[in-house]
Amino acid sequence: MRNKNRSKLDRGRTFRPGSAFLLAAAGLILGAAALYAAVGCDLNDPDRDVKRLFPESTGYKTLYVSITKRGGEELLGKIEARLGDTFKGLFETADVPYTMYEIYKGADLVGYIHGVNQKGTYGGLQVFLALDLRGVIRGFYFQKLTSRAAKAFRDPAFGSQFLGLSLEDFYRYDVVTGKEDPAGPVSRIKNSDPAFEQDFRAALRATKKNLVLVDEFLLGNPHLKFFKG
Repeated sequence: MRNKNRSKLDRGRTFRPGSAFLLAAAGLILGAAALYAAVGCDLNDPDRDVKRLFPESTGYKTLYVSITKRGGEELLGKIEARLGDTFKGLFETADVPYTMYEIYKGADLVGYIHGVNQKGTYGGLQVFLALDLRGVIRGFYFQKLTSRAAKAFRDPAFGSQFLGLSLEDFYRYDVVTGKEDPAGPVSRIKNSDPAFEQDFRAALRATKKNLVLVDEFLLGNPHLKFFKG
């Protein structure tokens, strides 16, 4: 199965396991640009991480997109509406260079990986999602987590609560109030350390933002019909 939206993406490069050097070079170029503009979010070790999240994979393609290049301020407004909050700070400008990974098994596209930056209590969080072709979460993890509750939130039991959820589920979750109306699967996600509610809510906001961006840039917006905004 091929991604019908591939031609719309700004640019990309295909990698096979063992091509870490080339990817690192591309990452350095992107990272240098980020110093003068916005801050993106790349996998620390794509070869390792892709294989861990998609054991069946044989390769992947790295795609670089941004709201500025795809639709500018008009698109930013639509994405903010779907998120239910305004973008703010260095991590959420329209020119943030999002790095998205298409995962392949042979010639077949089998899923996606994408991570986003999010402000936490004491610093930044990086929430990565592994998604199937329908945008359903099959893997959740923190690549970066600056929090005194990091051990609790990194516990696999916490991340497992996100599995099987999609943007359809997260649309009912208000990232500003931290409430889901009506209560549903997002409300059933338990905070591993109630003393750090802000970091918990930051993780949920990052997840919803991640899902909105993947829907917009990779999936062709199949979940837009569930948006009630």
